[in-house]
Amino acid sequence: MLKRLNKYISDSGFCSRREADALIEKGSVAVNGAVPELGTKVSLDDKVTVNGKLIEAVAEDKTDRVYLAYNKPIGITCTTERKVQGNIIDAIGFATRIFPIGRLDKPSEGLILLTSDGDIVNKILRAENAHEKHYRVIVNRVVSDEFISKMSSGIPILDTVTKPCELRRAGKFGFDIILTQGLNRQIRRMCEYLGYEVTRLTRKRIMHVSLSGIKSGQYRHLTDAEMVEMNKALESSTKTFTQVP
Repeated sequence: MLKRLNKYISDSGFCSRREADALIEKGSVAVNGAVPELGTKVSLDDKVTVNGKLIEAVAEDKTDRVYLAYNKPIGITCTTERKVQGNIIDAIGFATRIFPIGRLDKPSEGLILLTSDGDIVNKILRAENAHEKHYRVIVNRVVSDEFISKMSSGIPILDTVTKPCELRRAGKFGFDIILTQGLNRQIRRMCEYLGYEVTRLTRKRIMHVSLSGIKSGQYRHLTDAEMVEMNKALESSTKTFTQVP
């Protein structure tokens, strides 16, 4: 079966598809010793190298791919750039190349998924696929009925209006919010629009995967049952790129 070269490279965990395209354009990629063009398709019998390093094909059944749930502490940056101090890759210290699915900003904490499987990233992130993300938020003022109503109905930020979402009060200064979209710093911007400041933001769940049982700074592999449920949920999801929170 033929596969686009950028996907072949990204599936291996070497880099993203965008990064693979950049490497191809730069002339750093070779297929059977020859410099390919963008859009080239390869098979399992082809020899693909990047700067002379052999890129191994991944197993079609995904048995060699990694899926982790990590409890990100405050202060860790969700980037694969190793030059950035406090990057998530160094923080986890996993043996093989992985990358985060989406982001949590540096002052936020909680659940983030990491993987070596490029196929599922945008399927999870794209708002149109309506995959839930559950956050616990603490703010600097009493959470009023008006605040709950306005936040759940939609807030104008970043030249758009946020989608209606589920909100429920969690104590005097806190609330739980479930989002299916991921605008940049969405919850913080929504609160700021209403005159509130977020003092703590914790992501507790992504789809069916929960933060429960994972201590801050630790990770675990997704279970077989979680992967079965995830693959089922992603069957009808599209992979178009979207910006993440």
